[in-house]
Parts: sequence; structure tokens; C-alpha cells
Amino acid sequence: MTARFTFRIAGWLCAGALAASSAGCLRVRLHGAPAEAAPLRVATYNTSLYDDNDGGLIRRLEAGDPGARKIAAVLQRVRPDLVLLNEFDYDADGRAADLFQRDYLAVPQAGGGDALRYPYRYFAPVNTGVPSGLDLDGNGTVGGSGRDRGNDAWGFGLHPGQYGMLVLSRHPIDVSAVRSFRLLRWSAMPDASAPVDPRARRMFYSDPVWQALRLSSKSHWDVPVRTPQGTLHFLVSHPTPPVFDGPEDRNGARNADELRLWREYLDNDPADRAWLCDDAGRCGGLPAEARFVIAGDLNNDPVDGDGRHDAIRALIAHPRVLQHPAPRGDGSAAAARTAGGANAAHLGDPAEDTGDFGPQVGNLRLDYVLPSTGLRVAASGVFWPTPDSADAALGTASDHHAVWVDLLPAE
Repeated sequence: MTARFTFRIAGWLCAGALAASSAGCLRVRLHGAPAEAAPLRVATYNTSLYDDNDGGLIRRLEAGDPGARKIAAVLQRVRPDLVLLNEFDYDADGRAADLFQRDYLAVPQAGGGDALRYPYRYFAPVNTGVPSGLDLDGNGTVGGSGRDRGNDAWGFGLHPGQYGMLVLSRHPIDVSAVRSFRLLRWSAMPDASAPVDPRARRMFYSDPVWQALRLSSKSHWDVPVRTPQGTLHFLVSHPTPPVFDGPEDRNGARNADELRLWREYLDNDPADRAWLCDDAGRCGGLPAEARFVIAGDLNNDPVDGDGRHDAIRALIAHPRVLQHPAPRGDGSAAAARTAGGANAAHLGDPAEDTGDFGPQVGNLRLDYVLPSTGLRVAASGVFWPTPDSADAALGTASDHHAVWVDLLPAE
């Protein structure tokens, strides 16, 4: 018979055998020891909860969408305190967000965990699918149907709000202080990467189009959240993929400048940020003392795949961004080995990848949770189950995987 006993280790009260681990232990405050703050888990997840038809996501959620159940199960397993959902279709009444909370997150799902409730959320219009009235793809016509219509929207989409964004939080959101940069013109950015048509040896966009074109393909939001650790600015976006264009690389250029926008926002030089004005007309960047987390599907891997990789590397290396090891997934390295194809030529660490995009593209690190200095990372991860694990089915919920980071104030 194994002897059992009670003991204390570093603030834990445990009951078990000599080989006991922290499982089955309860955190207690020892006499004279300061209470340790609970980590704040911040996550991003491209959910692929979009539909090609206006209102299609609402109808799917009303019908009991199996993909949404898997997404909810993943979130119930990861259990973030604050999370950005990319590719969650926007509707002005928030009907899709209501349904997802009530019928999916608040209901224990197969393979998931306990019910998950977020009393606070933020969503707003995005540029995707909103007609520009301009010939943005240079095909000589404005609008049209299908992809032609989407290409001439401010951000590619088949209806307004497709591929939208949704922020869910366990802590209050200061909605009155949210800043959105959806309307910011690309040409307003100093030294913007205006696409050049190498065949015609001229600017790809005519001057009237260039002067009107918006920078953000969806939107850029600064969402202040009142956490137990103080106000945290959740800087969220979903830049355009740097593909689906031509030799002018207009989407690659736009992706790079959408990433650069956050660097400019963090630099916040008062003498040089008069152009950086939000949709309410407030200009300037983020105060130097503010703590933040940059999150989202940023559609740019530091070394592999398409895109101007210097843009994402510069954001990761920004002086206000905390330098820490990238989150890693248990199943990502295994997936890279078995998928073959483009992965064989990749240079990055496959354990840091966050999505699987087929044999021609391979696995890439596209999804990021980048905390600021003034914080420290207690733990992090990519929810990418191994093929032989009990969670393997949840790994197919989206072509992206949830990325999370546990944060504490810097010591």
C-alpha cells in the first residue's frame, strides 16, 4: 500500500504519494508569502467561421453547425480570458456572436471542456466585401459578380462583413476608448509601399484610386480591456494574405504596410504621427507607458511562404514588444514531417507553425500573440494536437490553430 500524506511546496498544498506531482494540489497562501496574481491567458484563433452568402453564418449557427461546435470545443479546452476570433462574419446586430456564445460556447462540446462564458465582447464593421466603387484590381471594370466583385471591395470579400473579427473577454472592455483605423487611407502612411506594375513600369493604381484606397483590408482595432493586472490594449487585426495578385505584388505590399501600421502606432513620435488618425479623428499612437498585446492572423511567416518577411520580423523585434520564445505546438512538428510537399524546403522551426495550408504551401507561422514589455510570459502554446492524441479531431476545426500566451506583470 502506498503511503499518503499532506505537504506544502512553494505555495501548494498537496495530498498524495511520494511521487505526487502538482496534479491534485491546491494553491494556498503561506504565512508571510505574497499572493501571486493569476496569469491572464490571451489568445488568437482564426476560426474559419465565414460564409460566402450574406447571413449564411447566422443560418448555419441556427442549424447547429458542426464546424462551430469544434471551434467551441477548442476554445473550451484552451479557455482564454481574452481572445480574438478572426474570420468570424460580422453582422450589425451581433446575431452570429449571440448564437455562438449561447448555443456553442455555453454548451459543453464533445472533446471540449466546461461551458465557457464571455460577458464582454467587441465587434465592428470591417472593410471586407464593402464595395469601393473603384476598379481596384485593374481589370477595367468596377464591381461585377463573384471574385470580380470581391476584388473591387475595400478588402476582398463576397459580402460586407465576410472574414470579420470578434473579441471575447472575461473582463470589461472600455468600449468608449476603442480606436479603429478601418478608414485610414493607405497613401496617408509616409513612404507607403505603393505597388508598381513591372510590365508597364508605372504605379499599379491610378492616382485617384491610390488616394482613396484604405490601408486595412479588414480593420485595425485598439481595444482597451480592464484586466486584474490593469488596462491592457488589445491590438488586433487580420492583414490581407500576400498572394492572389500579380507581378505588382499589391497584396504583398499591403500586408507589409498593415503590419507596419502597428510599428508606427507603437513608435508614436508626436512630431511625426499627425497622419495616424483613427476613424473618430483622434491622431497619434499608443502612449509609451501603455501595456498591450498584438494579436491576430497576420498572414506572414518570419522566413517561409509568400510575403515580405522583413515586415513581420520588424514587428516581432520592435523595442516595445517583449522578446520571448515563440509558442509551440505538440502536433505541428509531426504534421510538418508527414505532410511533405513545401514543408521539405522550409527554414523555420515547424513546432512554431500555427496552420496547415496544403502541400503546395505547407505549414506556416501566421498567427501571433505578441505581448509588450512590462509583462512576462508564464506559459504559451499552440493548440495543435498530435495525430495519435485523443484531441486529434479538434485539430481539423480550422486550417489555423489557436495560439495562447499566459501573462503576468514583469517582476
